[in-house]
Amino acid sequence: MNQNSSRILICDDEEYLCYMLKERLVDDGYNSVDLVFDGKDAIESLKKKNYDLLLLDLELREVHGEAVLKFISDNNVTTQVIVITGQAELRKAIECIKLGAYDYITKPYKYEQVRVSVERALEHKDLIVSKTALTYQLDKIVPQNIIGESKELKRVISLANKAAVSDSNILIEGDTGTGKELFAEYVHKQSNRREKPFVVVNCASLPDQLIESELFGHEKGAFTDAKSSKQGLVEIAHGGTLFLDEIGELSLTLQPKLLRFLENGEYRRIGGTTNLTSDVRVIGATNRNLLEEVEKKNFRRDLLFRLNVITLTIPPLKNRTGDILLLASHFLQTKSPIRKPKILSPRAEEVLTSYGFPGNVRELEHIIERAIIFSEGETIEPEDFNMSNNVLQKKTSAVEEFYEDEGSDQVLSMEEIEKKHIARALKINRWDRTQTANQLGISPKTLYTKIKKYEIKQE
Repeated sequence: MNQNSSRILICDDEEYLCYMLKERLVDDGYNSVDLVFDGKDAIESLKKKNYDLLLLDLELREVHGEAVLKFISDNNVTTQVIVITGQAELRKAIECIKLGAYDYITKPYKYEQVRVSVERALEHKDLIVSKTALTYQLDKIVPQNIIGESKELKRVISLANKAAVSDSNILIEGDTGTGKELFAEYVHKQSNRREKPFVVVNCASLPDQLIESELFGHEKGAFTDAKSSKQGLVEIAHGGTLFLDEIGELSLTLQPKLLRFLENGEYRRIGGTTNLTSDVRVIGATNRNLLEEVEKKNFRRDLLFRLNVITLTIPPLKNRTGDILLLASHFLQTKSPIRKPKILSPRAEEVLTSYGFPGNVRELEHIIERAIIFSEGETIEPEDFNMSNNVLQKKTSAVEEFYEDEGSDQVLSMEEIEKKHIARALKINRWDRTQTANQLGISPKTLYTKIKKYEIKQE
């Protein structure tokens, strides 16, 4: 954990020890260190602020340290506790470890001992938060590079790189399956928040009350099944990024609460009366036109303006056909269970590059995955895609048109047809390879490979 962002609370009734310890911690780069001198004040501070670490003396005047530890166990499960105790209370300190304290230090102590324990406790906190964040990343896209060479995609990547260096909220627009979550994670990894959690919430997959509870947490007894208090994901994601997928599905009841959080970082747990704060960058994603939803009064205008400080629009796959075979090759590599991946036949490549992909990249991924399973040899043919007959028929019609243009009854192989087609396209475009590749729906690199393979010469 970055020392500058770590929030530490010291609770000890020996005030001079508190001030000395705070001074040493600040000297070591821990800039957010608060002091209280009794367990009652410690609990009040924990209600108002999400601390990463508590240095807790057991013997306190009004409320004993064990009561503070129990409060943390019930309400702030990610807050780490280092118990400070005298030799006579050693057995009690060990019992506190069983109750969830991370470590204990006996008085009198050396600061070096405290420093090492603090570092380890904060590292342990990061591990807990990372593990908790992963459990909420439903339908998570496996981290990978963004595949594609088209100018449309490169433009979005360029904007994403610029957006990453800011702390502004981002709205990612795009059809289903275009990779909005992948871009959200890309922005997170390029940002200064990359070492902190990336937490994903799908707003379309959970009912209202559950989404509110997941986002902001709840207090014990807030509703029937709330048998204990629970921290929200905005708290878990502190310092990192919260990705709200399908944010257009968020109900009008929850939208004002999200707006409030976006405005000042404040929120309340369900059933709570205390305002809490968390430093989180929010990235929303939608396949809807939110301006139209605003006009229909399904989405708040002020929330939209607060959210879309920066907007990234992911192009559909049909608008970047030059990336289709690059993506197909990537999926052949990653989805193949064997060491040597299968390859696409020229006919299979033609079918893919001529298809509209209404399901975008996700549909292409599924098509390739099916083809790997259904194909019997090392080469994948169009029939292995298990696509609808009308898709394959369109390609047959295109081949028939080619024969009509040639005016011959001679049957050509698919490679011969492809060679003639590429040569004709190059001639029409006066050997402008970039323009030819875009028209053919392949990458310039693939076009260059085919020119060499077929030994096509410029006339």
